[in-house]
Amino acid sequence: MTTLPTVPTIPTEFRTERLLLRAPHPEDAQAQVDAVNASLPELRQWMVWAQEPQTLEAARENLTQGRAAYADASNLRLMVWNAEGTELIGSSGFHALDWRVPKAEIGYWIATAHTGHGYAQEVAQALTDIGLNTLGFRRIEIRCDADNERSARIPRRLGYTLDATLKNDGVAAADPTRLRDTMIFSVTR
Repeated sequence: MTTLPTVPTIPTEFRTERLLLRAPHPEDAQAQVDAVNASLPELRQWMVWAQEPQTLEAARENLTQGRAAYADASNLRLMVWNAEGTELIGSSGFHALDWRVPKAEIGYWIATAHTGHGYAQEVAQALTDIGLNTLGFRRIEIRCDADNERSARIPRRLGYTLDATLKNDGVAAADPTRLRDTMIFSVTR
């Protein structure tokens, strides 16, 4: 008989000093469309999903799926809001979950209007703490394109270890004719 992994009860909101991290809601669609579309020039280079402007309908579907995945703990995407919950700053969360280990990968993007203020690092620090201390993860990874120096700075500053750089691991988000390398950082307990 196979024993299923125990998944802890997962709150739908977390707070940092400056931010509210909240599970997706379909009502967030317009805020997501505005943040993504205003940030496309910067996001295109790194995010496969950000190659075309997002529509309101696509955002609603994306957020509905994100909410369902959060509810069944298969993907814990979090919308990153200002502390009052009135302005969308970006998105983050725990992805590539394996509750048998348990482990997860932290991903993040911050809307262009909010970059350079340390929000991505604040979110990654909070999620690292929550993952290790509340959710009981034994391993957390942060992966990024080896050319994405701003993203790679975050796990380094948080004390993650660079486990590997996977050469020719995928294609570049904005140019599928160019191969990319992927850096894998981790923290374990």
